[in-house]
Amino acid sequence: MTTMTIFRAAALDRKALERLADWLAVAVAVSLPWSTTATGILVVLWLLVVLPTLDVAAVRRELTTPAGGLPVLLCALAAAGLLWADVSWGERLGGFSSFLRLLAIPLLLAQFRRSAFGSRVLLGFLASVSVVLLASWVLAMFPGIPWRGVSGVPVKDYILQSEEFLICAFVLLAIACNRIGPRRWPSVLGLGVLAVLFAANIALVATGRTTLLVAPVLALLLGWRLFGRKGLAGAAVLFSILGAAVAWTSPYLHARLTTSISELHAYESRDALNSTSEHLQFIRESISFVEAAPIFGHGTGSIAEQFRKAVIGQTGPAAKTSGNPHNQILAVAIQLGLIGAGVLLAMWIAHFMLFRGGGLIAWIGIVIVTDNVVSSLVNSHLFDFTQAWLYIFGVGVAGGMALRERDSARGADLTFASRPAANS
Repeated sequence: MTTMTIFRAAALDRKALERLADWLAVAVAVSLPWSTTATGILVVLWLLVVLPTLDVAAVRRELTTPAGGLPVLLCALAAAGLLWADVSWGERLGGFSSFLRLLAIPLLLAQFRRSAFGSRVLLGFLASVSVVLLASWVLAMFPGIPWRGVSGVPVKDYILQSEEFLICAFVLLAIACNRIGPRRWPSVLGLGVLAVLFAANIALVATGRTTLLVAPVLALLLGWRLFGRKGLAGAAVLFSILGAAVAWTSPYLHARLTTSISELHAYESRDALNSTSEHLQFIRESISFVEAAPIFGHGTGSIAEQFRKAVIGQTGPAAKTSGNPHNQILAVAIQLGLIGAGVLLAMWIAHFMLFRGGGLIAWIGIVIVTDNVVSSLVNSHLFDFTQAWLYIFGVGVAGGMALRERDSARGADLTFASRPAANS
C-alpha cells in the first residue's frame, strides 16, 4: 500500500467520523426534551467521536476567544476549588461535575465552525419539541388518556417544557416577522400559528414561573431587534396588553400568579413555609454564605454543607435545607467566591457578544443566552442536567454557525479585495 493510499484512507475515515459526530449532535438535540438517560449516553458518544476529528489548532483558536475560553477558565477555577472545600471528596467531585460540562462549549464551537450541519441540529431540536407540544395538547384536551405525570406534561417537568416552548415560540416569531412579504404569506401564517400554539400552551396548559420572567425580556429584545426604539416601545405596550388579557382569561395562569402572590404574603406576615418562601430563604442564606467567604468561596461542592450548617436550631422556612440556592450567580459564588461569579458573568457577556449582529442564527443565540441568564436569577440552570446541555449545545452549535458565517464573509471580502482592478 502506497503512502498516498494510506493518506486517502485516513482522510476518508476522518470524514466519516466528522459526519458521525454531526449526526450525534443532532441526536443529542432531539433527545434533550425527552430523556435524560438518552441524552447522557449520546453526549458521551458524541465526545468519543468528535475529539479525534478536531485539530489542535482549531480547538486552541476557540480557547483563545472569550466565548470558548471563559467556560474553561470557570471549570479550572472549580478544579482549584476542590482543594479548599471542607466536605467529602464525593461532594467535591459531585459539585465539580456540574462545571465539567462547560468544557464542551469550545469543542462545539470548533465543530460547527467547520461543519455545515448546524442547521440540522437546530431543526432536530425544533422538530422534537414540536412533538412534545402535540403530545401536551392531546393530553390537555383528553385528560382521560392514561399517562404518567402531570396533565399536559408528557415528559420531564413543566419548568423545562415551558422553557423549551418559549425558546421555540420566539425563534419562530422572529422568522415569521422576517419573512413577511409578497408570496410568503402561507409560510408566515404557518410559522405564526406554530409560535402561537407554543405560547398558548404555556399560558393555558403548563407554565413555570421562571418562564413568566423570561418572556417579557425576550419580547422587548425582539421588538428592539425588528424595529429599534419604536419596536421596543411597541413590544412593551403589546406584551402588557396581551399578558394582562391572558392572565385574566386563563384560569390556569391566573391561579399560578395568585398562588405566588398569596405565598409571598403568607411568608411576610407569618413566616409560612411554601414554595415562594423557600426560594427567598435560600437566597437570603446563600448571600450570607458568600459574605462569609467572599473572595474564593467555600470550595467546590460545598453548597449542601453550608445549608446543613445554617439550619441547625432553626424553625419554619429557615429550617429547610437544600443543595441548591436557586440562583446561578450565588451557586457559583458560594463555591468559588466573587472571582468565580465574575468569570460566570464575563462568560455570559462573551456569549452575548458572540451573537452580535443581525440574522437568524444571531437571534437564536440571543434567545438561548437570555433565557439562561434571566432564568438563572431564580434557578441554577447551568447545574441542572437538561437545562445545562440545552445552553451548552445551543451556544456551541449556534455560536459555531455564527463564526462560520463570519469566516465566510471575511473570506469573500478578502477574495474581492485581492482581485486585480479591471483595465479602464
